[in-house]
Amino acid sequence: MTAPEENRTTRRRAPSMSPERRREMIIQTAIPLIAEYGAAVTTAKIARAAGIGEGTIFRVFADKDELLQACVAEALSPEHAVRELDAIDVSQPLPDRLAEAAEALQAHLSRMGAIAGSLGHRGGKHPGTVRGAGRDESTTRIRAALAELLEPDKAALRRPPEQIAALFFGLLFTQPRTEDEPDLTPQELVEVFLRGALSGGAK
Repeated sequence: MTAPEENRTTRRRAPSMSPERRREMIIQTAIPLIAEYGAAVTTAKIARAAGIGEGTIFRVFADKDELLQACVAEALSPEHAVRELDAIDVSQPLPDRLAEAAEALQAHLSRMGAIAGSLGHRGGKHPGTVRGAGRDESTTRIRAALAELLEPDKAALRRPPEQIAALFFGLLFTQPRTEDEPDLTPQELVEVFLRGALSGGAK
């Protein structure tokens, strides 16, 4: 027996989201659009990408500025980077662990730069917080996660894991770039960090 049309419609309707979950979904949809279009991105474009009506955005954000600020704060949040670092298998050799960490953190730094740059944030005050994580706390949490990756090799390190983690994070953040040379791959960067700048045949 064929179900009434209203029952079929009810079954097709997506489950409702809590305001917090909807807000998170909109932010995640908006971030790549902001990286591409900057502040010129429209809420209509974000709504289309999210598969929602434009009015839904304004049920969880007061205005476009609040949405943009939330996206900047989310891009600067360490949450995703810390989760990726925590998921790295510590039974792997140290170079492999650090290469995975470098890849995750380079992606995090790239996203930070794309969002902050597209919206015109240059230095100065941290433009927002997510889940209580400001710039200093973000750095501290990422360094702590890196230190945990180093802990199994603590006896072989010249300095405490926390100090090595800070040095490694600093290298990722300030990696020099030249016009005529490609960026180091995560594996190459780790090799230089662990073995130094001299080639194997150098005296």
